[in-house]
Amino acid sequence: MKRFFKPIEKEGSAKKPSLSPSKNGAENGDAQPEVDVKKEPLKFLTWNANSLLLRVKSNWPEFSNFVSNLDPDVIAIQEVRMPAAGSKGAPKKPGELKDDTSSSREEKQILMRALSSPPFGNYHVWWSLADTKYAGTALLVKKCLRPLKVSFSLDGTVSKHEPDGRVILAEFETLRILNTYAPNNGWKDEENSFQRRRKWDKRLLEFVVQSSDKPLIWCGDLNVSHEDIDVSHPEFFSAAKMNGYVPPNKEDCGQPGFTLAERKRFGAILKECVISLENPFFYDAYRYLHKQKDMECGFSWSGNPIGKYRGKRMRIDYFIVSEKLKERVAECEMHGKGIELE
Repeated sequence: MKRFFKPIEKEGSAKKPSLSPSKNGAENGDAQPEVDVKKEPLKFLTWNANSLLLRVKSNWPEFSNFVSNLDPDVIAIQEVRMPAAGSKGAPKKPGELKDDTSSSREEKQILMRALSSPPFGNYHVWWSLADTKYAGTALLVKKCLRPLKVSFSLDGTVSKHEPDGRVILAEFETLRILNTYAPNNGWKDEENSFQRRRKWDKRLLEFVVQSSDKPLIWCGDLNVSHEDIDVSHPEFFSAAKMNGYVPPNKEDCGQPGFTLAERKRFGAILKECVISLENPFFYDAYRYLHKQKDMECGFSWSGNPIGKYRGKRMRIDYFIVSEKLKERVAECEMHGKGIELE
C-alpha cells in the first residue's frame, strides 16, 4: 500500500533555502556537496513492504520508478523484516542491520545497494528492527531535511527501541512524524494478541494526548479499519471466526482489525484528545477527503484470492493528522492494489 499526504505551504511561509554540507560526504571525508535545506517536509509516503528485502529482489524497479515520480520528502516503511545487528546471545542493536554471518552480510549488501541507487541515495534512512526477521520499521527522509530529533519509542526516548521495532518518531521544526506498525489483534484473548493490542492502543492514546506542543502526522499500517465504510464487506468481517472460536466478550468478535473493541479504541485515540487545547482532534486524512466508499481504490489490504476471503478488502493503512494540519491536506491517495490486483 502506497499513498501520500501533502500539506499546502501557507502563503508567506517559505524561506530562502540555506546551504549546508551533506552528512554522508562529511563522514566519508569527501568534498562536501551543497544541499538545499528545507524547513519542513510536505509530501509523505507510507508502505507496508511485507519484507523489504523481498521487494528489493522482486519489485524494486517498479517501486523506484514510483518514488521517482512521486518524489516524497518522507517514506515510512513497515514490516521491514530484517534482523537487528548483534551475534547470537549478545545484546541486539535495533538501529543497525545484522551482518555477522555470511548470509546476513549478503542480505545487507543487497538492501543497502538498492537504497544507495537513485532515487534513494537522496534520502537518509533510520531503522528500528526486531531481533529476527519480523516486523520492523524504516524511515527515509530527504537529506535536504534535517530532523531535530529521531526517536524509536512512544515515550520519546532516543536510544530505546520499541519491541519488534514498531515505532520511529521524527521531529522537525514545525511538526512531528510518527511511523508505526501496529501489532495484529489476533483471534484469541491471549498474551500475544488481544492483551498486547489493548496495551498498544492505551499507550498510543497516552502518546497523542501528551504530544500537543507540535502538530502530528501519524502514518503506517495501523491494523484497524475504523468504520463500516473502511471495509468492503462489513457483515462478513463482523462475523468472521477462526476455527469456530468465539471470544467471551462480544466486542472482541470478528475479523482482527474490525472488532468493535479495536474500532472503539481507535476512535478514542482520534477524538478524546479534545482535553488537549493545543491539539484538540485528529483526522483520518484519507476519509477527510474521500467521503464515499470506493470499491476499487478505497482499500489497502486484500484477502487471499483463493477461498472465502476472495474479493474481501480492508483499509488498515492511514495518515492521521492533527487539527492544525487538516486544512493543509491537499491530497491523500492509495496507489497499492492489494494481493488480487497489480
